[in-house]
Amino acid sequence: MSISHSSAIESVLAQMRSLARTAAGEAVSGPRAESSRTVDAGGFAAELQRSLERVSTMQNTATQGAKAFSLGDPDVSLNDVMIDMQKAGIAFQASVQVRNRLVAAYQEIASMPL
Repeated sequence: MSISHSSAIESVLAQMRSLARTAAGEAVSGPRAESSRTVDAGGFAAELQRSLERVSTMQNTATQGAKAFSLGDPDVSLNDVMIDMQKAGIAFQASVQVRNRLVAAYQEIASMPL
C-alpha cells in the first residue's frame, strides 16, 4: 500500500468517524477524539461506530500480516496475507458506500423545503 493510498484511507475513515460522532450528537473536535469516547450500547450511531472499529481492526491486522510476511516470518503465509488484505479492502469499500449513502440522504433531507 502506498503512502498516498494510506492517507486517503485515513482521510475517509476520519470523515466516517466524524459522521458517526455527529449522528451520536457529539461535538466534532478532532480525528482521534472518538477513541476516548463511548457511544450508548444501542442505536444507529453505536452500530456505525462498532462497524468502523471492526473495519479499522481488519485493516490493521492485514497490514501487520503483510509486514510480518515481508520480514520473513515463517508462520505467516502469502495466502493468508492476501485473503486478509482483500477482506479489509472489501470492508473498507462497503464502509465508503455506506458513508456515501449517508451523505446523500443528509443532503436530500437538508434540501427539503420547510
